[in-house]
Amino acid sequence: MKLRPMAFMAPAVIFISACARTPQTAIDTGIQSEIAGIRAIDNHAHPVRPVLQGPPDREFDALPVDTMEPASDPVNLRPNSPAVLEAEERLYGSAANKRRVIEQKGDAYPGWILDQIGVDVMLANRVAMASGIQPPRFRWVPYADALLFPLENSQLASRNPDRKAFFALEDALRQRYLKEAGLDTPPPTLAEYLARVVTPTLERHKQGGALAEKFEAAYLRTLQFDPADRATADRVYQRYRGHGVPLGPEYKTLQDYLFRYIASECGRLGLAVHIHSDAGSGSYFEIAGANPLLLESVLEDPGLRKTRFVMLHAGWPFTREITALLERPNAYLDFSSQDLRQTPASLASDIRGWLEAVPEKVLFGTDGYPYSEQLGWEESAWIAARTGREALAIALTGMMRDGEISRERAGELGRMVLRENARKLYGL
Repeated sequence: MKLRPMAFMAPAVIFISACARTPQTAIDTGIQSEIAGIRAIDNHAHPVRPVLQGPPDREFDALPVDTMEPASDPVNLRPNSPAVLEAEERLYGSAANKRRVIEQKGDAYPGWILDQIGVDVMLANRVAMASGIQPPRFRWVPYADALLFPLENSQLASRNPDRKAFFALEDALRQRYLKEAGLDTPPPTLAEYLARVVTPTLERHKQGGALAEKFEAAYLRTLQFDPADRATADRVYQRYRGHGVPLGPEYKTLQDYLFRYIASECGRLGLAVHIHSDAGSGSYFEIAGANPLLLESVLEDPGLRKTRFVMLHAGWPFTREITALLERPNAYLDFSSQDLRQTPASLASDIRGWLEAVPEKVLFGTDGYPYSEQLGWEESAWIAARTGREALAIALTGMMRDGEISRERAGELGRMVLRENARKLYGL
């Protein structure tokens, strides 16, 4: 069966066509065309190695959400939603053609997907990179959460079924990091743990091409990383290492210290710190614990001013609160995931507020992710890229028509959000 021609149309044409769903009175056609033609840098996604035979690729996330109990999914993520069906048609002509395309493209398939969604470079959140997911089109963002929990985690895991599954995964990843450091168990003192495990792990990631370290901590605990005394953290570490279950407040002190140490080391190494900061997946996720305002003391720590923090998913539903944090010199956000879950009009309102405040801190992202067999990272990235561009065009059109910016400035802001802000942040 031949693929329908639409599957191979230029990305700009695809996105211009997609944006045409919005009445032309809502979007300036010049802005629309310019936005559609920009080859973007996707700040956050989870690309999956194309697998037709053998074991599936499970390294697309340290905490895959398909291990969680069912929850009420947003409309766009539901089976056979209009957005999913449109993505299948635009990418493959029909869902039945997807396997054929993967077979034809082989390792070139992930890069081909980037071409279809108008993305030049995608930051790949993965435990490790894979065939077909390699520089220069894909840049690595590994995970650092496992380093925060070097002690017995059974008490934390007992909180709910999701955390039970997640801490088992974190324990396995920590063991992997220990093995890479030549160890079987955490060393006796905190100083040794930092020197022999934490710093070498970050350095290996940097040498492996990482641009940032990713924290999914909001799935495991609150984002309230308070200042912590090293001596106190060391006493907790030595008291419980290898025996006993640490008490919650004591263990939190150790985690808080480790987070700030890791963030400081990332600053030294030139790695950004990515933090999940929105209402995450699952029916047990504690939304209040992901409020980006909880990061305020971290952003204001003089010892961390060399570290660049990117608050992923724009802090939703705390989108107004996160705007104020952008005034901190080391704070950034991306709106990945929100362009998958929200409508263009709803997201446009948030984007406009951020652009009116601190436009050089706003980054485009898709959060392309393998949510299900039907909604893979490819389809979700296509939906998010289409919605994100349309929302950005609506926001810029409104700012221009209200006299806030010129037509020239609108184009400049579009390039900043889709590409230039990320290029400068990561030195691409």
